[in-house]
Amino acid sequence: MNLPNKLTLFRMILVPIMVIIPFLGIEAEFLGIPITYWLIDLIFIIASITDKLDGYIARKNNQVTTFGKFLDPLADKILVLAAMIMLVEMAKLPAWIPIIVLAREFIVSGYRLIAVEKGGKVISASKWGKLKTVTQMFAIILAFLDLHAFGECFTGELQGGDLILNLIVTIMMIIQVIATIFSGVDYLKGAKELIK
Repeated sequence: MNLPNKLTLFRMILVPIMVIIPFLGIEAEFLGIPITYWLIDLIFIIASITDKLDGYIARKNNQVTTFGKFLDPLADKILVLAAMIMLVEMAKLPAWIPIIVLAREFIVSGYRLIAVEKGGKVISASKWGKLKTVTQMFAIILAFLDLHAFGECFTGELQGGDLILNLIVTIMMIIQVIATIFSGVDYLKGAKELIK
């Protein structure tokens, strides 16, 4: 097994570790934010870095494998959806956001399977897909450090740093939802030919 595939597997192993952290009962805080949130964030950041690193190494060293092509996007989806579901459980994110992301991932994965079966067509990410990925990662990282719920910045109850952080998280989450929808629509446009 080559290094890129090992990094992908490592990313998948980090997901259950990230999920277990809230159950460890760590009570301490740093800068007014629970250590638990910092640890979850650190793991998510490390996992996100391996996402970029494994693809880069695979392309640079010509180590792209069928196993990697299958596992890498799967690991990404598991990481992002696990983090979003954790944010829902922490009452920081409304459930409709990960539901939209999940629906898009099912649609795109189904389309990719059909496209490969019908002729081996490789579907690369659109500008919407790239925007979705970047905003998603930053929104999730900041959301774990935000002590308030999505959209609370519009209630008039937050001030100072709390208001700014919540506003940034809320806007980035909205942008990633819009990019998720539009990137899904891009794939569906391509699916018209396959359906015919």
